[in-house]
Amino acid sequence: MTRSAPQTRKSIQHVARELFAQKGVQRTSLQDIADRLGITKPALYYHFKSRDDLVRSIIAPLIDDGERFVRDHELRPHGERATPRELLEGYFDFHYRHREDLVLIVAELTTVADLGLIDAMLGWRDRLGRLVFGSAPSLEQSARAVIAFGGLQDCVLQFPDAPRDALRTATVDGAMAALRA
Repeated sequence: MTRSAPQTRKSIQHVARELFAQKGVQRTSLQDIADRLGITKPALYYHFKSRDDLVRSIIAPLIDDGERFVRDHELRPHGERATPRELLEGYFDFHYRHREDLVLIVAELTTVADLGLIDAMLGWRDRLGRLVFGSAPSLEQSARAVIAFGGLQDCVLQFPDAPRDALRTATVDGAMAALRA
């Protein structure tokens, strides 16, 4: 039975994630991925033009989801804005949903940066800080926002075996303390 193109694409992404985690992006060839799947390299090229294209396809949903989260909060009328705790809880949930791909980003920061995908993630912290502290936060406020939102992201990765709800509570409470909000 042959797989549909979307199923094959997902299988390629799944195997690529596994091999990237084991060997790293730069040390994983498209031939390695094709061999693991039992397909030809030209069949893999039918779905992805290059390794960079494959990496982008894995990371793009995370970037799109994160951008949507921040933009949706920015577009809320001022009187309907989320509280700092609600922002942190939503940001935690977003990162928790994308844990697997965040591990790839952290492990392959240089590769992902070369693809231009890291800038958006760093920009989210600044934009979320402006939602908490206003359009012209002080250096201290900006630093606290980076510590809160960046630390929250790190905690999602640092404690993979922690129960989700306990991790969410501990992480959001710690981030709230950093914001002093």
